[in-house]
Parts: sequence; structure tokens; C-alpha cells
Amino acid sequence: MADANPKPLWLLAEVTYRCPLHCAFCYNPTDYVRHTKNELGTEEWISALRQARAMGALQLGISGGEPLLRDDIEELVAEARKLGYYSNLITSGVGLTEKRIAEFKRGGLDHIQLSMHDITKEINNFITDTNTFELKKKVAAMIKGHDYPMVLNVVIHRYNIEHVAEILEMAEAIGADYVELANTQYYGWALINRAQLMPTREQLEKAEEATNRFRAKVGNRMKIYFVVPDYYAERPKACMNGWGSVFMIVTADGTVLPCHSARTLPGLEFPNVRGQPLEWIWNESPAFNKYRGDGWMKEPCRSCPEKTKDFGGCRCQAFLLTGEAENADPVCTLSPHRQVVDRAIEEAKTPAVRAQPIVFRNDGNSRKLAEGARDLVPPSIHGLP
Repeated sequence: MADANPKPLWLLAEVTYRCPLHCAFCYNPTDYVRHTKNELGTEEWISALRQARAMGALQLGISGGEPLLRDDIEELVAEARKLGYYSNLITSGVGLTEKRIAEFKRGGLDHIQLSMHDITKEINNFITDTNTFELKKKVAAMIKGHDYPMVLNVVIHRYNIEHVAEILEMAEAIGADYVELANTQYYGWALINRAQLMPTREQLEKAEEATNRFRAKVGNRMKIYFVVPDYYAERPKACMNGWGSVFMIVTADGTVLPCHSARTLPGLEFPNVRGQPLEWIWNESPAFNKYRGDGWMKEPCRSCPEKTKDFGGCRCQAFLLTGEAENADPVCTLSPHRQVVDRAIEEAKTPAVRAQPIVFRNDGNSRKLAEGARDLVPPSIHGLP
């Protein structure tokens, strides 16, 4: 199989699941506490970086949790530069200091992506369950001051979607070069909180209109990406550009995944870099070969002409919403399970369904979910925790 498989071009190093923020939309696994006690050490990460680079990986994302909670990120950045990666630090900004960012610059870090949450202190602090609003503005200035491209990621949800125009004005004021308006995708903690976070179609359309007006105003001075949430699309996304096709994720404890949420899928055993070399994991492991190609597909995907474009959509979303990973992604209007998504869209119009309190990402809630607590999970959601 080694000769038939594509090469991984993008390595995401999820170096820790620890995080000072408690975001209600976090994509980390809801049972992340299971994976926090045995993080890879520095030398183990360097070995993984070397192996992936030898396989052809070119881009490196360093994320978490909050990667700055580790004190060896500077060393990993320097090693990445030596190996020839284009490296990107994905951070909340908590833990970034003048000393550390200067060291990143010396070590060859190419890119820092900063998360922002709203124009208001109230929404920022509420949705993250922290007091970080002023800190993020200081970190943005620090990034700009060290001549990094100003790259902002703003997760969009019901609480901030009507502020999109003001968010973009704020981004312009702080000198942003790139802004990703990433409408919440419903995995992990966001799926648990979907009834509280999901905007209506009307809100989404107004936000996209506001984005387009701002694009026309600023021209090429700022690149703005508006990521439409899956549920409001008619066709599924080409998830990760195909299972085991481009992206490889090494998690904090060394487990290797083809996508962030793959551990939610039943019946798959994902290998660990402590036990197997990355090349074997990518090319030969049953988990990475499970959904490659189209042999696993059922109808209507198997005979659909779009399957070479969307690869059948997202296996994790199919499982989480229908209970079976091989089903057609219910986002697709051709899926026999589309009614699951339509029902969620309809429920977004009804305030009554948001009576359940938000479940914030924190160790206590994660521990409950890891132990099988069902009171935190809406009964309409399959596959969690």
C-alpha cells in the first residue's frame, strides 16, 4: 500500500490538551482528560517532526489546547525550521510574552494565528469562561510589533454573528492581514452546545452580506475568509481533503489521527508514535486505510459523481448525527438522513430548545463525560461522549 497512498503534506501537532480557556465551541475531544496525563516529551516530538518531514510533510501547525502552556515550544519551533517546515503557532495568546515571541522569531517561526472572540469584553469572557479580552488585544499588538503577519481566527456563533461588521472593523484597526470568520462546526464541545450556539439561516446570510461589504471596502488590504457552517450547505465539505490524504494529526499523547474527531468513531484503533513509526501508521495501519478510496461507501455516495470532490463528506459527522460512520454525510441534500440536519436548522429558530445550559470545556465536565455522564449531552446527539 505504501506506493499507492498520497504523502502527508500537513502535520498538526496537538502538543497539549491543557488550556486556560474553557470555550464552549472547542473542537478538542469532550473526554480530553483521558489523554492529558501522558503527553509526549520534547525528544518524542522532535522524532515525530523528523519522521513526518522525511515522509514529505511541508507545513506544521502547532496547536492544543494552548501550546504555550508547554515550555519547549521554542525548541520545537527551532527544530521545525532546521527541518524545512513552514510553521504556524495556533494560540489563544495566553502565555505569549515579549521574551517568547522574540525567541520564536530567532527560531524561525513563520506564522502566528491568534484567536479572537468578539468586539465586546462581555461576549469574549462569557464564551471562553475567562477574563482574557484585554490580554488578546495586547497579544495582537505584540504579534504585529514583531513583524509577523497578523492572522486572526474568529469562531462565529449565535452570540457574536451579529457583530461581524464590527469584528472586521476591529481587525482592520489592529492591522490584521488575514481574518478567518470560522462559523462553528459542530463537533466536540460545540456539538454538545449546538442548540445554544447555532445561528439561524437569516443571521448567517446577514453576516455573509456584511462580510462581502467589508471586502469591497478594504480590497486587497485584508484577506477575509468566511467559512460557512456545514449544516447550511447543500453538499458536504471535502473533509480534510479526504481521509488519510493530506492531513496527519499527532495528538498530545502520541495518538495519530487523520482528523481531529476521528477518535469518536467506534471500532477503530489509532496507532501511537510511541509504538509504531509514522510511515507505517500513514501507509499501512488499518485505521488510516479505513476510509481511503470509495470501497467503503454506501449508496447514494457510491454512485454519486461528486464523490471524487467531497470524498463522501465527513465520517465523524455521519457517525455523530446518524450513529453510523458509513452513512452519507447528513449535510448532503441527497443523504437519506438529511432530515437530522434540517431538524437542527429548524430548532435554531426556537428559543425554547436553548434551555439547556452551556457546557463549558473544563476538566470537571470532561471528566464527567469520560465517565459516561449523559446529563450533559442532549438526547438528540449520537456518539457522545
